[in-house]
Amino acid sequence: MRGSNAVKFFSILLIIGILTWIAAYGSILGFEIPGVKEIRTGIDIQGGVDARLYAVTKDKSKAKAEDLDAARIIIGKRLDSKNIFDRVITVDKDKGYILVQIPHKKGEAFDPQKSIEEIGKTALLTFQEVDTSKKDANGNYLPTNKIILEGGDVKDATPEIDGENGGYCVALKLTSEGGKKFSEATGRLIGKPIAIFMDNDLVSAPNVQTQITGTSARITLGGTASDEQRDEAKNLAGLIKSGSLPFKLEARQVNNISPTLGSNALNVSINAFIVALILICLFMIFYYRLPGLIASIALILHTVMELLALSWTNIIVTLPGIAGLVLTIGMAVDANVIIFERIKDEIKNGKTLHAAIDVGFKRAFSAVLDSNVTTLISAVVLWKFGTGPIQSFAYTLGIGVVLSFITAVTASRIMLKSIQDIEVAKHHWLYGVSMRGGKANG
Repeated sequence: MRGSNAVKFFSILLIIGILTWIAAYGSILGFEIPGVKEIRTGIDIQGGVDARLYAVTKDKSKAKAEDLDAARIIIGKRLDSKNIFDRVITVDKDKGYILVQIPHKKGEAFDPQKSIEEIGKTALLTFQEVDTSKKDANGNYLPTNKIILEGGDVKDATPEIDGENGGYCVALKLTSEGGKKFSEATGRLIGKPIAIFMDNDLVSAPNVQTQITGTSARITLGGTASDEQRDEAKNLAGLIKSGSLPFKLEARQVNNISPTLGSNALNVSINAFIVALILICLFMIFYYRLPGLIASIALILHTVMELLALSWTNIIVTLPGIAGLVLTIGMAVDANVIIFERIKDEIKNGKTLHAAIDVGFKRAFSAVLDSNVTTLISAVVLWKFGTGPIQSFAYTLGIGVVLSFITAVTASRIMLKSIQDIEVAKHHWLYGVSMRGGKANG
């Protein structure tokens, strides 16, 4: 093995070793890094907390249905920001409370009351001036200290059909003081955005088209009317209203809830995962021999990277999510199968080992890319339109597809090309091809 090839080969083995250590122990060289033990599982596996958030108004009156809906929207947004997609949020408009169910948080003593109080707080709404030259990593404007309006300045926000421009808009009703402040700001900022923030998270940043006087204003969404735009207007109106809710949310009847499927289901899934990994590696080694061994090493890298991706992103993993993880183990070697079969064909056609490996990877690339892209599209659609456990499945499937493409096409190729110059590795039998009568045979 040449010096540069040896460095490449053992570098990949070193990376696999380091990542495996981090995944197993959650630390390296004194640095704490989330490992497999920090993966947060859903209500179906580890249970969670159940609470009723009651609306407490100043005059002890019953909360309005639209105000409860606005509170439900902001709670959902808060859970989205924490990557908690496995949840239940329902509104009982007759009794005036919101039912929330979320999974336990892994790795620390769980305080149901504290957790519910955190997500149940009314969000702080602000309309702010922004510096258009400063944006965050996602391209969103950053909040400043130049606050134009606060939640208390907004009396109401409702979604409406925009009769002038088409599509939908959000109609705002301001207090008299809020109208004065908004008139002054819109007069100064014509052609510039006024950003709406909720707890310093950007909600919308509409441009000022003209000075707005009085206590009425509109946020136009543009485009043509559609169900998607109607939902966008409804959500935006709900978020704006939630910043000026006439009540606070009080957590009552907070209880722990048992796993809907139980820890035994998790143990069965983990065992299935381990068995699937072992059987796939044995099949690849038996059928493809040396390339199969390389593919098995790459598969271990793929598995460790996907587990760390689940831990580092703090995505809630449900039982369907674990099923997606097991599924991607099998899918991860699909690319290797296509490539190795191509290499066998090239060897049978009389090409040298070097040429067969180069051509095998090159000609199989388009098929591998197409199969991964189509599966990734399915995962994105499931993530976009699914909820809870479906999103967990979509995430593990999507990240598994991306990582399988990287490990199968990149890591496998580097390792296979690194050992092709070793004398013992040049025998065609090691690639699933036998030589008879001077010709290669499968």
